[in-house]
Amino acid sequence: MARLLALLALLLAALPASAQSWPGKEGDHLIKDFRFASGETLPELRIHYLALGTPHRGADGRIDNAVMVLHGTGGTGKQFLAPQFANELYGPGQPLDLARYYVILPDNIGHGGSSKPSDGLRMAFPKYDYADMIEAQRRLLVDGLGVDSLEAIIGTSMGCMHAFMWGTRHPGFAKRLAPFACQPVEIAGRNRMWRKMIIDAIQADPVWNNGNYTAQPLNGLRTAAYLSVIAGGNPVALQADYPTRAKAEEALAAAFATRGRGVDANNALYYYDASRTYDPSPDLERITVPVLWINSADDFINPPELGIAEREVKRMPRARFILIPATRETKGHGTHTWAKFWKADLAQLLATP
Repeated sequence: MARLLALLALLLAALPASAQSWPGKEGDHLIKDFRFASGETLPELRIHYLALGTPHRGADGRIDNAVMVLHGTGGTGKQFLAPQFANELYGPGQPLDLARYYVILPDNIGHGGSSKPSDGLRMAFPKYDYADMIEAQRRLLVDGLGVDSLEAIIGTSMGCMHAFMWGTRHPGFAKRLAPFACQPVEIAGRNRMWRKMIIDAIQADPVWNNGNYTAQPLNGLRTAAYLSVIAGGNPVALQADYPTRAKAEEALAAAFATRGRGVDANNALYYYDASRTYDPSPDLERITVPVLWINSADDFINPPELGIAEREVKRMPRARFILIPATRETKGHGTHTWAKFWKADLAQLLATP
């Protein structure tokens, strides 16, 4: 959802500081004959990544300072270069000080520089799900980068869900988990409904033409973008920043004009539907490493009224759940990427043996 939610930049307060330069290494890991959970295969699956910092090898020759940070639906690894994240975390003495940590930022299947429907297959692209994304991440780490253990996995939104899946599918691969802005249960209720609204809106646009469009189906994509603004924003901030009908409508139109048009419809259909099989809840007891799980009280997608977090956190013996109170300064669902709200807690997690 991060790509569509990026248009919230025009609806929310300006970023806290100018972007710094964070030199890194970009690359592609190619996986031959990748088999998807659906049974479909690709002769070659490309996983793009950005790596910051330098890998350190311990006495046993293994890389011992790697951290993987996972983006949300529609995002890319490069979103974690944004000032509200990077400027708070990567500098000297900060929680992910790049002089200490090797930070790996993948683009998941269907996103960014990795293989995706818009590369040419369109709706014939394999119907990937989160399990496929997790396996591609694992293959990138182990086969592509030589990483067989992580100091931590930090995940936002979809990446938050991936962190829970890593904990249940590969217990102990990551020594710590930091899932931000999600629930470890099946996507259902309002959360599934708004995703299905986006899928239906795109497919109902005649221009979509079963995925064989010659121009992007902008009516469907506009509806998708508008729903994402509602789902991702802080209602208190939106009311304060745009207190009249005219200002609210102008901001919404400007947001879609500058951001929403960059989304490919088939890519969006795939990544919004990829959560369809997600449900780590039966296996949460397998997660025995320290967990820092953070949601925000103004998150439309993961409303605290459901009480899910308070129930499920008890099943993980070393898990800590924090609910960030809603204020004029929080960012709704997008609070997950504003490190000022949680970086002290992350530092505490990373110091936990």
